[in-house]
Amino acid sequence: MAVEPRDGTARLYVCGITPYDATHLGHASTYLAFDTLVRVWRDQGHEVRYVQNVTDIDDPLLERAVRDGVRWQDVAERETALFRDDMTALRVLPPTWYVGAVEAMEEISQLVQRLLDAGAAYTVDGDVYFSVAAAENFGSVSHLDAQTMLALSAERGGDPDRPGKKDPLDCLLWMQQRDGEPGWPSPFGVGRPGWHVECTAMALNRLGDQLDVQGGGSDLVFPHHELSAAEAEVATGVHPFARAYVHAGMVGLDGEKMSKSLGNLVFVSKLVASGTEPGALRLALLGSHYRTDREWTPAVLARGEARLAAWREGVARGSGPDGAAALSAVRQALYDDLDTPAALAAVDAWCDAEGTDPQAPALVRDFVDALVGVAL
Repeated sequence: MAVEPRDGTARLYVCGITPYDATHLGHASTYLAFDTLVRVWRDQGHEVRYVQNVTDIDDPLLERAVRDGVRWQDVAERETALFRDDMTALRVLPPTWYVGAVEAMEEISQLVQRLLDAGAAYTVDGDVYFSVAAAENFGSVSHLDAQTMLALSAERGGDPDRPGKKDPLDCLLWMQQRDGEPGWPSPFGVGRPGWHVECTAMALNRLGDQLDVQGGGSDLVFPHHELSAAEAEVATGVHPFARAYVHAGMVGLDGEKMSKSLGNLVFVSKLVASGTEPGALRLALLGSHYRTDREWTPAVLARGEARLAAWREGVARGSGPDGAAALSAVRQALYDDLDTPAALAAVDAWCDAEGTDPQAPALVRDFVDALVGVAL
């Protein structure tokens, strides 16, 4: 990834959580990757405008509330607060805007109306759908064939088999209120938005017609990022919606992707409560390149803990090798597609070497704080 902001201002949108369970290590790994990007941009002197959403109304959240016998709002508030506490513990810099779908209903419905007015949307039994046929560049984000798109749509929240749709891949923009479910007023009836249009509206209204980076986990390439881009490009006439799409790899446990549906989760809050230092956890996750799928094991955490201890020992010395050279090596690594393994190895090398520069330990402590996000 080499994305130079067009005008000195970097525009980043990263898809946030659906708050129906605690922050697991898959979430943490993704948000650490984009936190690293934000730190690199700031190090380069750019202003960063960063939007992250929270899908605080969705089917899984409603289902969790029914299961637990509590209000869906209470589930959303509790899990959103826990997520933010986890990000604070990991020293993830907060976005410029952190926006819930519930607070953005008016702007979302305005975008749905805009797509209707453009002839790019239609209704099926009162629900509003986006027509992928209206998007000239549909498919340019994922580069997938139609059969794969259909399979992923069915697997990841779409409804390709719904009767009345013009194309099985057309996606829901606004769903009429169902019995027993919440709804919000709109020009097309009381209801709630589909998934993709939430992010599209929030991004357009805060970052303009084109982003520098849209990011998230690799499981968002299709349908989420593909359809968000299609909606935005039809609404604005600007292609591409994002100059770069950046996707973090999946974190696995026992050979399976870590996910709420599988239940094979390792939670940040539980690790920290059990005594794991957040800095060690951060180093453990940054020890793999953001794009790679990786397995979480006790050995991975142990490496992070050992690295943190070695770094603290290194900066506690009265002198050390050339700190400016170490900083240059870390920058070179991070500027090259956020190569965190190489950046961490550069700090390791500095800690392992001997030197006589009395200013070096303080410099290393400072740039590790600023660029790696770890307090030594």
